[in-house]
Amino acid sequence: MRFLVDECTGPSVAEWLRGQRHEVFSVYDEARGMDDDKIIHKAFAENLILITNDKDFGKKIYVERLPHHGVILLRLEDERTVIKIETLTRLLRNYSEQLTGQFVVVTESKVRFASNR
Repeated sequence: MRFLVDECTGPSVAEWLRGQRHEVFSVYDEARGMDDDKIIHKAFAENLILITNDKDFGKKIYVERLPHHGVILLRLEDERTVIKIETLTRLLRNYSEQLTGQFVVVTESKVRFASNR
């Protein structure tokens, strides 16, 4: 799969995804400080699923109606990298076929596919 990992999600998550043989653009590693509009546009233009911890992307998708190829919003109580990776491991193992084009909210214990635009 192809992902854009937001700066707030961290470089360790991007590195882990690469280790799982995914194609990854890491904002932290490759474009630190990139603003949210550029992030969502890049993800769409390059057919990448955005992984973020930033709730503002919900507004970009549902209020501003920006196009996307998928957004994974991590809403975790525990923001440690190990928890992010464990959560993404479960998500990819159980839902990888359903992620493209979806806005998905993921917690430590739940996965919610938000209604389409």
